[in-house]
Order: sequence, then C-alpha cells, then structure tokens
Amino acid sequence: MGPDVPLLNDYKQEFFWKRFPQTVLGGPRFKLGYCAPPYVYVHQLVLFLTPWLLGGVGTLLYQLRVLDDARAGILSGALMLGAGATLQTLAQCAARRTGTVQRLPAANNILADEEEVEFTHCIAPETVRFVVPGKRFMVNVVLHTVLAGALCGLGTWYLLPDRLSVVYGDTGAGMGAVVPVFVLSWVTLCIAEYSLIVNTATETATFQPQDTYEITPLTRPLYILAFIAVDLALRCMGGGVAELQVASQVLHVLFVVLPLLWALGMLSPLDALLLWAMEQILVHGLGGSPMATNVRLVVMFLASVCVAVSTFFIPSSLGVVLFTVAMGYLLSQDLTQVMVLFRGRNRDQPSLSLGWFGLPLSVLLLAGAMTEAGLLHQLSPSPGNVSLGSGPVEVWGSAGSAPGRQAAVGWLLIALLLVTRVLRELQGACVCGGLFLNPLYPRQVSSAQAFRRRSRGLRVAGLARRALLNLVCPLAMIAFLAMDATLQKLHTASLAIGFTRAFRVVWQSSEDALLQTVVVVVVRLSDREGTAHHWHNLGTGVQLILVSMVSDRLSQFLAKLKFTLTVLITSWTETKQRRQSAGALLALNGALCPLLLAVVLLSALLAAPLLPLFTLPIFLVGFPRPQRSWPETPGMACPCPDSVYYQQLSARLASALKQACANGVLGSCSPGSHFLGRFQDRVAWVTVLEKGYGYCTVNIKGLELQETSCHTVEARRVDEVFEGAFDRLERPGRFLRFLNPHWENSLRPCSTLPVRVYSDARNVLTGIIDSPDHLRQLRSDFLKTLVWILLRHCLQDKPYTVRRVKGHSLQLSGRKSQSSQHPEPSPGNIKMAMPSQGHPDSSSSPNLRGRDSSSLSSFADWSDEDDLFGPVPARKPVRMIMVRTEEGQTGLESGVSLPGSAEIHSLYENMALASLPTLRPLGLGLGMGLGLPATDKGRDHQIPTVTTTTTTTPSIDPTQPLNFSCPYSESLSLATAWRNAPLPSSRLQALRPCFPEDWFHFCLSRFVMEGFWEGEPEQVCRALQEDQVLRELYSQVALSCLVALGADAAVPSPSLLFRVYCGDAPWPDGLDWLRANKELHQLTLGAFRYSVKLLIDQASLGPVESLEELYTTLQDYHDNWFIGLTTERGWHDGVLQEKPFLFSLGQDLTMGTYTGRVLSLQENLMQVGVLNEECVRGQWANLSWELLYATNDDEERYSIQAHPVMLRNLTVQAADPPLGYPIYSSQPLHLACL
Repeated sequence: MGPDVPLLNDYKQEFFWKRFPQTVLGGPRFKLGYCAPPYVYVHQLVLFLTPWLLGGVGTLLYQLRVLDDARAGILSGALMLGAGATLQTLAQCAARRTGTVQRLPAANNILADEEEVEFTHCIAPETVRFVVPGKRFMVNVVLHTVLAGALCGLGTWYLLPDRLSVVYGDTGAGMGAVVPVFVLSWVTLCIAEYSLIVNTATETATFQPQDTYEITPLTRPLYILAFIAVDLALRCMGGGVAELQVASQVLHVLFVVLPLLWALGMLSPLDALLLWAMEQILVHGLGGSPMATNVRLVVMFLASVCVAVSTFFIPSSLGVVLFTVAMGYLLSQDLTQVMVLFRGRNRDQPSLSLGWFGLPLSVLLLAGAMTEAGLLHQLSPSPGNVSLGSGPVEVWGSAGSAPGRQAAVGWLLIALLLVTRVLRELQGACVCGGLFLNPLYPRQVSSAQAFRRRSRGLRVAGLARRALLNLVCPLAMIAFLAMDATLQKLHTASLAIGFTRAFRVVWQSSEDALLQTVVVVVVRLSDREGTAHHWHNLGTGVQLILVSMVSDRLSQFLAKLKFTLTVLITSWTETKQRRQSAGALLALNGALCPLLLAVVLLSALLAAPLLPLFTLPIFLVGFPRPQRSWPETPGMACPCPDSVYYQQLSARLASALKQACANGVLGSCSPGSHFLGRFQDRVAWVTVLEKGYGYCTVNIKGLELQETSCHTVEARRVDEVFEGAFDRLERPGRFLRFLNPHWENSLRPCSTLPVRVYSDARNVLTGIIDSPDHLRQLRSDFLKTLVWILLRHCLQDKPYTVRRVKGHSLQLSGRKSQSSQHPEPSPGNIKMAMPSQGHPDSSSSPNLRGRDSSSLSSFADWSDEDDLFGPVPARKPVRMIMVRTEEGQTGLESGVSLPGSAEIHSLYENMALASLPTLRPLGLGLGMGLGLPATDKGRDHQIPTVTTTTTTTPSIDPTQPLNFSCPYSESLSLATAWRNAPLPSSRLQALRPCFPEDWFHFCLSRFVMEGFWEGEPEQVCRALQEDQVLRELYSQVALSCLVALGADAAVPSPSLLFRVYCGDAPWPDGLDWLRANKELHQLTLGAFRYSVKLLIDQASLGPVESLEELYTTLQDYHDNWFIGLTTERGWHDGVLQEKPFLFSLGQDLTMGTYTGRVLSLQENLMQVGVLNEECVRGQWANLSWELLYATNDDEERYSIQAHPVMLRNLTVQAADPPLGYPIYSSQPLHLACL
C-alpha cells in the first residue's frame, strides 16, 4: 500500500462525522444517516437546554433576592430531579412496550452503523426510545437520576453571577469576564446533564472495549463535581486561603474548556483514572511499583496506605525506623510466591528468589538491616542538637559529627552509583543511550558456547553489580536515612509518608532509589552556604518524593521528545511514509513549535501517552492510564497452531531473562519497559509488569509466524538493527566503527541470550523422495520397521513378561494374554513406548514422560509420548549372540545413529488431502497415477528375493490356536483379529520372500539381551529363532499390513508415499480390515512414517550398513523423534514436552515439490533489544482511539502499515486483544532476580 492510503475509508468517515458531534455535545444526535421528522431534533434540543432552564429559575430568584444561594440551588436541583425521574419513567415504559413487538427497520441494511427508526408521531414509543434510550439496570436509573438533581443544584450554586464576581473581583476583569464564563459554563453543565440522564455519547477517551456497568455516563458529572468541591472548600475556609483562591479562579476557566478536553480525549474515564491515581500514589508517594494486575494494585495500595498511617501514629522515632525498614522489605517482596512455596506448587518459580533457602536468608538480611538502622539511629544526635532548618547543612562539612558521618555515607552512595552504572553499561551491546556500540561486547558469535566463553568477563561484572545493588546499596541507603535529623520531626503527615516511602524504595527499586538519594546528597554538598533553606526545610523524605517525580517526568519527557522527533523526521525521510500532506504538517509543527513542546511537556507531567493521531505528526495528549495501557490481566491472545512454539519458548526465555535482569544486561528493567526478542521467524515481545526486591514479573507475547508484507519489512529491519550491533561489519573510519548505525530506531540492541529453543529447518526433497533408487528400498525398510514395532508392542504390553537384568526383575503392566488366543485390542489402549534406556549408541531422553495413551488419535501420538517401560537400570554388556544373517555379516555390529537431516516446508499442510491435486512425480514416467505402483520401463515386474533360506509353512488359520514350539513365544503372540485379513493367500505367498527373516531373528536376539525373558540368553534366543509358527505369524501379519496399506509396490510413486504418510491411502484391498483394527492401523502407519524418515536419512547420509545400525536408528527415532504431521496433536505435545527432534512431510503445490521440515531442540542465541516505551505507549493510545472510537478496523489502514523505524506493525500486533492479535500471551511470569 502507498503512503496516501486513506486514513479512514468513505464509510468510516461518514460514521465518524456523525459520532463526533454527539461526543462534543454529550449525546444529542443532530446528524443522522437518514431523514427524521423535525420533532426528533426539537425533543433533543429541549432536553439539552432543560438544565439551563431549571437552573435559570433558581438563579433568577437568587438575583431578585427572593431566595438565598443555598435555597436557589436546592430548588434547581429538585426541579431537575423531577424532570430526570419523569424521563426515566417514560424510557422504562417505552422499553416495555417496544420490547414485546419490535418494528422492523424500513431498510434492512446489515452494514448500517445504526438502525433506521421509523417514526410515527412525536410521543410514540419508538420516538421516546430513540431520544431517551434508558438504562439497563434499575440501580443506575435511581443513581443517575439523583446525581442529575444534585449536579444541577450544585451547578446553579457554583455558577451564580454574584459568586463569579467575587472569584474574579481581585483580577479587575469585572462583568467582562463573568458573562462569558457564566454562559459557557452552563453549556458545559448541560452537556454533562444530557450524557447522564438522557443519552450517553461515546467518549473519545475509551479504556474498556465495553461499558458493561454503565460507568461512562458518570465520567463528565464527576469531573464537574470535583471542580465544585474546590470552590466548596474555599467557601468553607472563608476565602482566606490564597492557594485555594487561585485554584478556584483557574478551575472556573478550565470549567469552560471541559467540553474541548472531553472531545480531545484528554480526561480519563473513571476506571482508568482510579487505577492511574492509585499507581502514581503507590510509586511516588508510597515507594511501591506498578503492579501486574488490577487486583494486586488495589491490595498493595491499601496495604501501603495502612503502613503509612501506622507510621504517623508511632510515638518513637526508633520504632518508626524499625517498623518502616521491616514493612518496606516485606512489601517489596512478591508475597504470593511465599504462598506458592508453602503449597508446594510451581517449583520452577521459587519465592523470595531462592526457594526454601530464601526464607532464612531473607530473615537474616532483614535482621541485619533492622539492627544497622536501629544502632545508627540511636547514635545520631538528639533533636535538641540538630535543627531541621539550616543546621544540618552547616555541620555537614565538620568531621566527627553525625551529619559528618551521614556525609561520608553520602560519598559512599555517589561511588556506588558510579560503579553500578558503569558495570551495567559494560554488559550491554550499546552505551550512552544506544548512540555508541560497546567495544567490549562479543561480536560475530554464532554459538551459545562461544558466547559464554567470550563474555566471561562481562558475567563477572554482572555478578559484581548484582552483589553491590542487592546487598551493599540497600544497607548503605538505610544507614544514610537512619542518621537523618528529620526523623525527629516525624509527627507531620508529609514526613511520615516521606520516610515510609524512603525506607521501602531502597528495597523495591534499589537502582532508582540510589539515583534519587545521590541527587539529594549532591544538592546538600553543593549548597554549603545554606541558600536553599526552603528545600532543606522539606525534610529528606519529602525531598526524595520530589526527586522521584522530577526524575520520572524528565525521563518521560526525553523519551516522548525522541518519539516526537522520530515521527516528524520519518514522515519525510521515509519515502513510503511521505504523504502529500507531509510538508504542510512539518511546516505547521515548525510554526507551532512552542505549542508542540507544551503538548509533550503536559503529557510527561500527567504521565499520559503522547498520541500521534493516525500515527501522523499531529500530536495530542492521551488520557492518563495505568502503565500497562490495557484494562485486562495480561494473558489474552489469538491462538493458532503456531502458538505452541511460543509456549515452549516462553519458559526457556523467562529463565534466560532472569539472569539477564539480575546482572543488568538489559538495563534497569523498570516496570513499563518493552523488549523485543528475535530468533529465526519468531518475534517475542516481553513487557515488564512489576518489579521488587529480587524479583521481576513479565509478560511474554508471541507474534505471528506467517509473515505478511508489512511484518516482513519490519522484521527485516529488526534483523538489520541486531546485525549492526552484534555482527558489527567493518566500516571505514575509527569513529564510525563504534557508532550505532540505527540509533534513531525505536529498537536499541541490548544483548544476545542463550535460550534452548527449536531451530526450524525446511528443505525441498527433490532428488530424494522422487528417486526410483531410493523408493525401491522403501518396501524392505517398511517391513523391517513394522516387525520391530510389533515386537516392541508385544513385549511392553504383556502383564506377565518379566525382564531380568543382573538379577533385578521388573513386572510390566498391560493387556493380559489368554494362552495363545488374544482378544481384539481396544482402540483406546494403544501403548507403544520403548524403554528409555535404549541402545548405548542412541541419544535417548529418559526424563521425558508421556500422557495417558487413551487420548491418542494417531500413531504419531505414541511415537512421541508414551513410555510405559519406565526407567530401566543400566545393564552391563553381555556377550554377543550370533544369529543367522546374510553371508559375511555378523549379527551384532556396532553402528551409529542416523541424525535427522532433511527438512520441509509445506504451504498447504492444513488443507484437506482430498482437495490436493495430483502432482506429477518428479523424475518418473507420466504413466504413474496417484497411488498406483510405479512401472520401471525395460524391466520385468518381479518381486526381489532375499538371500536367507527359509522353511515355508502353511498359512496360519486364525480360527485355530497357535502351537508355539517355544514357551517364550507366548509373550510375542498377536491378537486374533490381526491374523484374519481378508486377503487371498496366494498374494501373501507371492510376497513371502520379502519378509526379512534375518532382521526378525536379529531383533529377537537383541530383545533377549535386553532381559525380556528369564533363562540363559543363548537358549532363549535359539528357541525363539527356531519357532516357525512365531515366524510365520509375524510374516502373515506384516505382509497383510503391507498390502492393506497399499505399500506393496516394488517402486511406489512419490504421490502414493505422501498420501500413505498422511494417512490417506488410496483404498487398496484390506484397508477396511486394517482401519477396523485401530491399534494395528496406528502401528502400521507409524512404521511407514519411520521408513519414510529412514529413506530420507539414507539418501542424505548414506545407506544403513548393518542390522545393528538399523536397530540403533529405529531406537533413536522412538526415543528422540516425533515423526508425523504438523497438524496432529502429537506434534503439539512433542513441542511442549521438548522432544529433541520433530519431523514432518509436506507438499508444496505451487512449486510441485515435496518438502520436509525438522525442528531441532538446541541452545541458540536469541537477540534481544529494548524498545522506546513512550513510542509503544503512544502507538497503543492511537490504536485504542482509532479502533474503539473511530472504529477504523480496516486491515489496510495507514496506521498499521509497515514503519521500519517505529516498528508500527509489530507494535500493533503486540497490543492486547481485541485491539491487537498476538498468537500467544503468557500469564504474568515471576522471575527470581536476586
């Protein structure tokens, strides 16, 4: 899309210009999308002016001196109460009448933004319902009606002309100021009354997507009541307070412009205002932190207020010090983790950062801090020796006194600040706010091991910083505060609150507290003359509060200013962002530069987001809201099949973030910070929600993997930013070498983190899966794999089978056999896992355990999950058992495991297989149809023979019992239903030479060595190998499955291979029988998938050279691989269980090729950078306004287009639903960072 894409399409523009006048006027709908009778507009106009008319009665009687000001207000309020009650009664009656029979709209347009009403007369129910919609809840009917009367009465009293003359009497403005203020103020009051009692307009300042409890009508009236409360306080004080007099004058002026502020969305809704106010008081007034959820915020706010109130009433200063130190430490902890610890849950996230060891260590640390604070406070001078004013400043330079000792601690704090900041800067990829690259940071590192080796020195710096910041700095700041002289003056509210906050913030946010304390120290050291006596009279606690607010607002101002410059500059420099109006907007911003700076400063002072309208250089002040920006608890997402990759990544990334945050690699990690992690096609968005002493709470979101064009553009720029910082390609000039080439970008690289994550590799299988030489081996490999799987299945599923290893026996559970006749297996009891010990050459994963197999739906499930053998003791090597094999080959040769190599990418894996068109097999003749056997021209169709000589026996009759010659064969017997395949015996006899007898005997010998039977291994092995009935049983079942699956062709076609792999065989003979035996069908399908993977591995790495190597490879497939489809449940579970490898076969219809995909779990380097948090908040504020108010949900709108500098598309994706669409979002994660 070009830069001049419409900001709003034609339909939305029409809708917006109908909605905005309603917002300005408080709800009257004077502009409709259809023709309405004149009385509809007259009704609304009369109702809009009703408060002014009723208030005018009281005002007139007051001016005529018939009533005093109080009675005039009461009269106007009573009249408005009666009018409101009448309106609500009419609305309820109209709702009951129209609720029975609904009139159909004249034009049934489902795309209309509002229903067209067919008006009959001026007092018809539909007319009343249109003008006064009414309330949903009866409690709101009463509440809003009473509030409307009170608002009108107080408003009349507030706007009496005589009162306005008194307020502005000292200014000399006279009636020239009173008349305009009186008229415009009544317009404001009428707007608020209409939205409260008649019809509520949609507010531009919208926080919640839905107003379930009808809170929006209360917003405007409560703001007016807050203005009136100031004037009421002034009257109660008798008008002698100069500050209240000035405030009243200012608020009367602001009262006039309230409609403009409401229209621009600068005033918060009540819910956002309450949460924002509690958060600001908690952070700057009580020393807390923004909280992860609204419930935690309310609970922590109430607890902190109780502590501050208790501090005020403690009579002893020593008691105050001990109480505030202890409570500050406790409230800075995440106490919910203590509950988790005692419940024994969630052990991966221990409480107090150190689990059970944290409890005694925390008690020891708290005891040491309290002892230090108490002793130092007792050694400090008494109130009579040190004054609160300039006394402390005069004696700070003298040695040996208490203030002198406090000054020494102050110098120590300055040194600690410098050391900790330098150690933090040294660990990051960039320094000086991202302007320069860190020359000490490792560059061009490709592996996690190499990164750890080259960053060993940086880790030492991180550990040193961690020790200083978490242990030394809090104790040093406590020492500084405990010796402060202003503790003797605690029985004032300001000092009690100040020191309550001061003793808590040293734990809650040690790094910020250190900076604030150093600022206070520097001011005292620099002001030796005592000129700033007003500052010193405030006391240390209040000074720290002011420094906290100034530093926070200053940092916000600088971040917002950079965001403003980014929007302004890129609107012209980025060609794809340059609209036709770009030049005019730049000139306008240049001409109104002071106003622009005022807007930025006001948004910083209010801690509100700076809202760029449609992300253009048109800046507004967004309404103040909590730092999270969203009302709901984090964790909402728009899940899809790709969400599982982020679900696996989130736990591993959280573990890596824990160390990075503790060492300071990512900076201060203050609440509200946003980080972006990038690895391959995955983009993780990390938001810091809460931070305390030794812990941090984050939310991890995953963005879509199916990259759109906009997503691709921004992801490419993210890669360029990271490459410029971490790879650092050589550039000419010594200075340019260390200059960050992407300093202007909102993303600043921080570090690379070793994370155990899946590496996704996709390859095209051209030349492998379509090669006749490779396909010719498929039938033999399938039979061998199926025999191995059937034997494993029987051995693990027999209750009486005893494995003996060095004298130890393990009783297995499963289905019990009835001599040689077995009941048909239940489809819900498929159990196919192998022993976790495996072969010594295979890389097994004994710690993985699967879930109950009753929920399995495909063979892929058992191959990935079930491990019914449990842990098996390691065995000593037993002597070799020679079995009958081909000439010149011994039975037990050492082999190596074949690692997975070929991978795929399919664009159509989620499509139904029946809808896929037939692909022409690559490299084969045109005569090969879908699912038909391949024809090799020039050769006869002959079934290849095997070299092993066998003794042919008649086919086994499924109706007769099996007469095994070996007693151990009973444990390997198969179900009766598996032996009665409806296939002609001649066809099975023709395929009989294909059965791999040498492999069958080899597997038996290996199972004997693994201790599945009691007795002498050589005798057991010989007896099993000589049992012809057992051999013929497996031969008949395996060949029946081969025919039923349609894989009996000598050279199958690639299309047939793919369809059988996907479980969509072209319905050969016996397929109904095979599918009726669901357990056998799942085993057969799994064996075929193993054989396809084996085919690809042999084509890539070379053929299997021995039976031992084949056995080891199959064991490795079972232990470490999931082989199936990405759409299956087993793939999802395999990712969550962190299966080492996952393989899937796919088909690319566009290119006409077959593809493979392999996920490999390994430790990789994930690149992480920090985002400009004000850039994120500003774009999210615009997103909220654009979608919730302007309803601009066009997928191609301008504000969602790619912006390589602001990362606009990624930022929109990362917003909480329903506005954003992350495919994964974790619950708040607790990270122990001590």
